[in-house]
Amino acid sequence: MDQDASDDDVEVDVWIAASPEVVFPFLTDPDRLLLWIGIAAQIEPTPGGIFLVGMNGKDVARGAYVEVVSHRRVVFTWGWEGGGHGVPPGSTTVTVDLTPENGGTRVRLRHAGLRGDNRNRHAKDWGHYTARLKIAAEGGEPGPDLLASPEVPHG
Repeated sequence: MDQDASDDDVEVDVWIAASPEVVFPFLTDPDRLLLWIGIAAQIEPTPGGIFLVGMNGKDVARGAYVEVVSHRRVVFTWGWEGGGHGVPPGSTTVTVDLTPENGGTRVRLRHAGLRGDNRNRHAKDWGHYTARLKIAAEGGEPGPDLLASPEVPHG
């Protein structure tokens, strides 16, 4: 955990055998985003632009882009539409840093501002989704998303 992180943060770190130039569009292009997370997306990857991902036909993550640095960093707020998740839209922040490393990219995802059980659930889900990102960005097919069913709650 880095010095700016708190106990409420979720951190996931994965190395991807692809350059930051290849990985970056998987965070900013809706078609590529949907290869690894969600079933529907409306995104405008500029500061203040919408970040909306339908996860499974029921749960919708909503926030706004805060920072977009081409091939290096994407920051957006995050939360869940509707009640019951305990994380309102835009109430937490996800930072994804892309660093060239050993001919590929080190992806560090930090989700800040989570509390209690929400932290644990998001840690599990981000582990699942960054593994799918790795497969997709390396040119593979992640296969059906086992968390994309409305019966599997998110957040």
